[in-house]
Amino acid sequence: MTKVTSKDKASTVDEAEIARFSALAGEWWNPKGKMRPLHQINPLRLGFIREETCRRFGRDPRGTDTFRSLRILDIGCGGGLLSEPLARLGGRVIGADASATNIEVAKLHAAESGLAIDYRATTAEALAEAGERFDVVLAMEIVEHVPDMAAFVGICASMLRPGGLMVVSTLNRTAKAFLLAIVGAEYVLRWLPRGTHQWSKFVTPDELRAAYLAGDLAPGRLEGLVFDPLRAEWKMSADTDVNYFFAADRPLRIAG
Repeated sequence: MTKVTSKDKASTVDEAEIARFSALAGEWWNPKGKMRPLHQINPLRLGFIREETCRRFGRDPRGTDTFRSLRILDIGCGGGLLSEPLARLGGRVIGADASATNIEVAKLHAAESGLAIDYRATTAEALAEAGERFDVVLAMEIVEHVPDMAAFVGICASMLRPGGLMVVSTLNRTAKAFLLAIVGAEYVLRWLPRGTHQWSKFVTPDELRAAYLAGDLAPGRLEGLVFDPLRAEWKMSADTDVNYFFAADRPLRIAG
């Protein structure tokens, strides 16, 4: 299992990224604002997580309590766009974000929605050092914003209970991703503020697979997410050149 050290703590928090997303705090729950892409893909994110949770924990995919009794960490939760539907489906959700501003937005919206979610302005390092453990760890659209992806994934993996599930969604470091996710989304279509992403921080599936293995996780389902311009909608795909989801399990017993 990956050991959390003080070096890791210093290496996985990017203050500039935190400040950038804190400045957008007022946009989190506006489906037509700067967070519009996240609102559009949220049903697909939830669908992938739900399917993998049902597979891993033997749940009924048609049920309304898919995440019942499961302790779930939504790390880098932002304003809570994913934490809220997870809670509605029965999850015991801990939403963590390094931005205190984002956490206040998330708390307010959860209160208005009548949802009990444990939101914390904290980091993965702090949670790991406190001995927190989870059945499901989600790192959605965050690993491309940390300075040391491998260390960050290792810390997240260290908090996963035996038999648990981790899901990451991120951007692949390809020329196609540069053209579509940066040039297209930020400069041409202006779906996102300029500077939201840095191509050098995008993560290839092979790099993420290696980080999973280093954290004693078993890599599993890999699936892409693409935008269909004809229908103006997002859909799941075998194409992982730009956006993709990658799940991994912690074995009940670690070999060796």
